[in-house]
Amino acid sequence: MSPYDQALAESEAGTVTPARPRPTREQAERAVRTLIEFVGENPDREGLQDTPKRVVKSYEELFSGYLYDPADILARTFEEVEEYDEIVLLRDVRFESFCEHHMLPIIGTAHVAYFPNDRVVGISKLARVIDAYAKRMQIQERLTAQIAHAIETVLQPRGVAVVIESEHHCMSTRGVHKSGVSMVTTRMLGCFKEDPDRRREFYQLIDKAS
Repeated sequence: MSPYDQALAESEAGTVTPARPRPTREQAERAVRTLIEFVGENPDREGLQDTPKRVVKSYEELFSGYLYDPADILARTFEEVEEYDEIVLLRDVRFESFCEHHMLPIIGTAHVAYFPNDRVVGISKLARVIDAYAKRMQIQERLTAQIAHAIETVLQPRGVAVVIESEHHCMSTRGVHKSGVSMVTTRMLGCFKEDPDRRREFYQLIDKAS
């Protein structure tokens, strides 16, 4: 069973509650067929006959974040950390998201750090939280805040820091057509917001990645 199919089964079983009833796969495929006709193509020609199915299947992966609860992802923590009391940082985490205004890609990198209080979480869980929010229709400002607040709420650390840098294809492939432009957003909580030394240390650790 694929990760998507497993998450969908959990959703249907009530483990994850969808925000609203989901259209059927057939309805989604008909919608893609309509878009093909809208751009002036023939959905019945050989090369496009299976395109609606392929698009719907790809959407299941691209927008799979709606099927996951970030709080559940972070729920399993570890307390045997030998009194570790320094920054935990996961840097250069590549992600793909979609702008909610034009449904075009947002491709970028996330740096996520927290200052533990009495527990830590597996590093793969931090990456999964990023994807759980990124694989939705998003704006970058909200994505940055959601990641930070999920970590703060569940782990209750002394501080959380999130920096996201990305390129928005709604700006580079249409509209103003400005390629190579990066958007940077930050969210600092707890000691990273209140203590300039901790914030400076975080930025120095990120700079070492470049």
